[in-house]
Amino acid sequence: MTAAQAEGEPKLPLKLAAHPSVQAVLARDRAAAKPSKVLDAAWLRELCLAAGADDAAAVSLDHPDLAGEREYVLGALPGTRTLVAMAFRMNRDNCRSPARSVANQEFHRTDEQANHAARTVTRALQDAGHHAINPSAGFPQEMDRFGTDRIWVVAHKTVAVAAGLGVMGLHRNVIHPRFGSFVLLATVLVDAEVSEYGQELDYNPCIDCKLCVTACPVGAIAKDGQFDGLACTTHNYREFMSGFTDWAQTVADSADAADYRARVTDAESASLWQSMASPPGYKSGYCLAVCPAGEDVLGPYLADRKGFLDTVLRPLQDKRETLYVLPDSRAGEYARRRFPHKPVKEVTGGWPPPS
Repeated sequence: MTAAQAEGEPKLPLKLAAHPSVQAVLARDRAAAKPSKVLDAAWLRELCLAAGADDAAAVSLDHPDLAGEREYVLGALPGTRTLVAMAFRMNRDNCRSPARSVANQEFHRTDEQANHAARTVTRALQDAGHHAINPSAGFPQEMDRFGTDRIWVVAHKTVAVAAGLGVMGLHRNVIHPRFGSFVLLATVLVDAEVSEYGQELDYNPCIDCKLCVTACPVGAIAKDGQFDGLACTTHNYREFMSGFTDWAQTVADSADAADYRARVTDAESASLWQSMASPPGYKSGYCLAVCPAGEDVLGPYLADRKGFLDTVLRPLQDKRETLYVLPDSRAGEYARRRFPHKPVKEVTGGWPPPS
């Protein structure tokens, strides 16, 4: 045992043990208290709220509903024991605006807030002696897995529901009991247990109004609970990964500039440029915009349902906009029948061919 070595410390070569940095670390570790193996739930929640979250709760990675997350979570942070779910409120009128620039900016700014808060929580956990990471709240994702595996590190919605921050709605967005559908989510992974985990809600905040069904321009949401995820992403994510791939194929297939402009309108090219220069824009999100669920959201709908439809639902239905659908799809048939004033454009979607 060297002079700098105490009981329980690693056995080091003399040269390494004599290094000033090594001696400083060993001396600090001797004086420091061991990090707690169990985080206090109240402390953790206050940490999340102080960082900017509007609600937060923890859930064990051993929760049965998170079995599908385990492989991906442990691949991202070996030793993960707990997932900390956080919810961030969005400004409702921004989300409801027919002007997509207004709605998209609300999504992106809230995403930034979520990522910043999650990073702040991760830093505090790290400083307390724990291993922790905060996967992106939205994009970027693991695009090297695009087309072969899921691209997200952790399913924020699944985690939030298991932690008790809400229930998955008919529209496949989490409905928070207070804030309704107007939330974005973030998750922090940490290698410690928590003294108390969140409890799943014992009721569904959804009021079964079916407005999300009515608002979807491509019929992705069915009254019976069925959901056409490919129809949703083909339109709503038109300027994200798959839509960009489809656009790149269009450029490659075009004989010249005139041929390209016959395939892609100037407005579409400008919109794609904007999505490349700024965060990419969602084409819809109307299912979230019209949802009246949540204690802080429900009042105006209860007070004047007709007025709610006229001011929130109708402007989105009446908006003239291009709807993107796969060829010969149910979404295309639905869009043409239900929204004849909205031009329908068939696209390949840019999805990798099935194996």
